[in-house]
Amino acid sequence: MLWLDGEPLAEGASLDRALEFGDGLFETIAVRDNRPRLLARHLARLALGCERLGIAPQDPSVLKAEIARAARIPGVGVLKLIVSRGAGGRGYAADPLAPSRRWLALLTPRPRPARYAVDGVAVCTLTTRLAEQPLLAGMKHLNRLEQVLARRELDAVSFAEGLMLDISGRVICGTMSNVYALIEGRVVTPSLARAGVEGVMRAALLDAWRAAGTEVVVRDLWPTELAGASELLLSNALIGVWPVASLDGRPYAPGPVTRTAATWVESW
Repeated sequence: MLWLDGEPLAEGASLDRALEFGDGLFETIAVRDNRPRLLARHLARLALGCERLGIAPQDPSVLKAEIARAARIPGVGVLKLIVSRGAGGRGYAADPLAPSRRWLALLTPRPRPARYAVDGVAVCTLTTRLAEQPLLAGMKHLNRLEQVLARRELDAVSFAEGLMLDISGRVICGTMSNVYALIEGRVVTPSLARAGVEGVMRAALLDAWRAAGTEVVVRDLWPTELAGASELLLSNALIGVWPVASLDGRPYAPGPVTRTAATWVESW
């Protein structure tokens, strides 16, 4: 028997493993003019995550149809798709025959100042560190307590975003964004082999920079290197691109690489 807020639920109700263990994945999809942006990249990342975690995949044609229908609803600016391993099993051991489940949340866009995309944002380095776990690195899985704690830390100070390091002190990401630094004419972005999320906007930007002839380097990035960067920028699927105006009080100016990236994002 399962109870919720002191009341018993219907006979046969069971906890989903997403609730019990964070056993699943999610995608946060921006909607503009009734069109889900970067949808193919979102669904490809979801499919890869399901494969890596051994979760039964959802039918992509069904997902596309449901997302397209939801995107046409007036006022929808964000779609949050969650896929869990489903219910069943005892303890950590899952039922291998249980089908995966999906949820689709229809949300209004979160208001953010327009100046962030033009003038840039103030960023601070957070003390909350990311664990190193190659088995989960890169995926947008449901275990996000590190980001929850980081966001609590960020909410206590007046910064738009916070820079997160891993346990070893490498730069990994923001609380909700991927990070890029222009160093000696190259776009350098942190390796996400140990921690962090491989954002769909990150993938799109890296492909666009390479196609445009800009050298892109994916490697370990250390905080001391950021002092020598001529541009810093952040991205995710909802915000697009934000220039970094300052990091821990050190000023940066949005430059041509950042401006070009922002122009690309507007067209996608």
